[in-house]
Amino acid sequence: MGGGGKIPYPPHVWSPSGGWYGQPKNWRANTAVMALVIVGFTAMAWKASANLEERSRMPDPDRVFPSRNWSRQIIEFEKAKREAQE
Repeated sequence: MGGGGKIPYPPHVWSPSGGWYGQPKNWRANTAVMALVIVGFTAMAWKASANLEERSRMPDPDRVFPSRNWSRQIIEFEKAKREAQE
């Protein structure tokens, strides 16, 4: 059921995906680098989105609101509210 060994192929064959039996020796390092690049771009997009977020109505103080932890506008609003109460 194994299907046999590898079939010989011409050495001049090239394809973007690596051709027959393409398995580069440094695929783990390439995958790790691309994962870091993707995480970096995601972090930059997240930060830009949080800085550009505008709210017309602030969330209720007793509601769970995840963006309360990173939205600049909500953080400044709650800080001003705490200072006004003191």
